[in-house]
Amino acid sequence: MTTAEDFRKFGKEMIDYLADYMENIADRKVVSEVTPGYLRPLMAENVPNEPANYKEVMEDLEKLIMPGITHWQHPNFHAYFSAGRGYPSILADLVSASFGCNGFSWAASPAYTELEMQMVDWTAKLINLPDQFLLSHEGPGGGVLQGTASESCLVVLLAARNEYQKRTGDEVNNFSRLVGYTSEYAHSSVDRAGLLAGVTIRHLDTDENFALNGETLKIAIAKDKKAGLIPCFCCATLGTTTSVAFDHLDEIGKVCNEEDVWLHVDAAYAGAAFACEEYVHLMKGVERVDSFVLNLHKLLLVGFDCAALWLKDSRRLTDEFNVNPVYLSHENKTTIPDYRHWQIPLGKRFRALKVWFTLRLYGVSGVQTHIRQHVHLAKVFEKLARENCSIEIVAPVILGLVCFRMLGTDEENELLLKNILKEGKIHLVPSRLNGRFMFRFAICDGNREEDIVYGYNIIKEQVSKLKNKSEIEKK
Repeated sequence: MTTAEDFRKFGKEMIDYLADYMENIADRKVVSEVTPGYLRPLMAENVPNEPANYKEVMEDLEKLIMPGITHWQHPNFHAYFSAGRGYPSILADLVSASFGCNGFSWAASPAYTELEMQMVDWTAKLINLPDQFLLSHEGPGGGVLQGTASESCLVVLLAARNEYQKRTGDEVNNFSRLVGYTSEYAHSSVDRAGLLAGVTIRHLDTDENFALNGETLKIAIAKDKKAGLIPCFCCATLGTTTSVAFDHLDEIGKVCNEEDVWLHVDAAYAGAAFACEEYVHLMKGVERVDSFVLNLHKLLLVGFDCAALWLKDSRRLTDEFNVNPVYLSHENKTTIPDYRHWQIPLGKRFRALKVWFTLRLYGVSGVQTHIRQHVHLAKVFEKLARENCSIEIVAPVILGLVCFRMLGTDEENELLLKNILKEGKIHLVPSRLNGRFMFRFAICDGNREEDIVYGYNIIKEQVSKLKNKSEIEKK
């Protein structure tokens, strides 16, 4: 397929194939059943000498690749947080791929930079961030589209680390005295960022709602300073992966501001909810933070990967990442952002295009309806589970996640999960709260109310089987 005519013909066929896939996804098994290494024996050892035709490739896509796909948009997928897959985003990715540009600077392709500037401001306004984070606001704030919240955490931690060293002139012995802080339920990407940046990350205990508070952070900082260590970074989470807990941002912000510690907010999943006024109170204190990240590829219907990272003072990031060889220089470099200074890679895909398509074609009202539907479906599952005397809800249900477990031992709950996954009708993943094994039932984009009821009934049936077996064994 090398000509424009081939592209027209097969492109239309591909759109039909994908539309059929998405419309009929419920006919497929939600979880792949292949074993590790399944694909290599089914494929040629080397690149074919002669080109295949489009029909052959599509037949192999269905025969070889589809069996190894776990279908995240399946109505019975409840394992991880929702993965955005709006039709507007898919079409925008097609347009972006057709342009084939590399947006490392304004000069490389002006629309890449200028649309991104507008989209990070649009999104900041959508989720009610303070004006100080806007590029259009008079001040040094602004935003950038990164790949993921994980990548963003590393970027700001590197900036915080390097900034401290430059400000103090302290060599810090390869950064070994620097310390960062986060909740015991923070995402593992914070640990990974610490490993890559060479900064020790402390996991701090949380309260009865699994949230980090300011007093705990204050005590930890004082202890480390007394030991000769240097607190430089804190990551607060608004909507933890384990249970969607919201750290006490206002309290944490006061401590970080007093101690001159960079405060980063990971709102990868839950940040989208701030588009709805009833959830804005959960980010009280956001004006105190230095950086804030949201994954648009979760609740905001944008396809993976696309994360928005905002900074109160973008110079704290760009000053650390600024490298200017002659071949990347241009006469407008001092009047408009060059996003290569805001990120780890030099190049950039046209992520802003899929944000633009999505927000234009859904609008604020469409985004809000989508988020509120997720919350409604979580409440449906919560109500059913609370009516079952063999199931307990183990964390507050705030957004689209319900944490539950069967009354009994961890071993019994682990067996319950094994039985559910072996049956293969729904997909769940476990976690732990207060050391206890539990289940996360996530609401995803393909879910409807009847799917939630179906998923609950599968769980209920497996719980009953285990309980009945246990009673028989006791007798």
